[in-house]
Amino acid sequence: MRRSRQSTTRKRGIQVLAVILVVVALVGFVFATGDSGDDSATDVTEAPLETTAVTDAAAAPTEFIYGTGECAPSAGSANQQREFADAPQLCIDPAKTYTATFETTQGEFTVRLLPDRAPGTVNSFVNLARWKYFDGTKCHRVIQDFVVQCGDPTATGSGGPGYDFADELPGLGEYKIGSIAMANSGPNTNGSQFFIITGNNGAALPPQYSLFGEVVSGLDTTVKAMAALFNPDPAANGVPPAGDIVLKSVTITES
Repeated sequence: MRRSRQSTTRKRGIQVLAVILVVVALVGFVFATGDSGDDSATDVTEAPLETTAVTDAAAAPTEFIYGTGECAPSAGSANQQREFADAPQLCIDPAKTYTATFETTQGEFTVRLLPDRAPGTVNSFVNLARWKYFDGTKCHRVIQDFVVQCGDPTATGSGGPGYDFADELPGLGEYKIGSIAMANSGPNTNGSQFFIITGNNGAALPPQYSLFGEVVSGLDTTVKAMAALFNPDPAANGVPPAGDIVLKSVTITES
């Protein structure tokens, strides 16, 4: 009877360990590289996600603090810029509607941005797009049934615009297929890298990433074609994709 109880205890311990490993694989898989310039481009899982980034949905939101960086011309006349000394000042009108049209090597898709929910994040993204920051960059990570990650001009997973800005986190369960959120390397380390959720595993992520848009056209065509270029090697963490995905241009429409 003693041996039977010991065997049962060991089996339960193994089952619990297996569950823990699955959860760790799902939650801590990828975004440790974010936009922090100090992160390693070769060891993308070195720094674990920090669960302290999750906020209480009932807590009062804090006011977003903008930077002092210059606003890009809204008419699309800016010369390309990829280095910035500070996050941008408030360059958008949070009461207006903004969409981003992505022209890629896999086709075109359009994103409705959410300035009413993440004004600071949308402000940074719109300003970078107007500076043509994303034009000509590669999406550097694709994981099956999970995400496509883009926004790093170096395509290494460690590039960024030279500044970080604060989180604007969603509530639990708000991610869905087609959502766009910021990649990060911990709380309040947003820069330029973002990801598109392409599968149910991505939609199950904890609310540790600033949600700032959703795909409204091209989800079943262009985004699906991008997602199909996943890296099949589980040890590769999605890097690099099975084929090149280039953002030819990102165009902002304001109305």
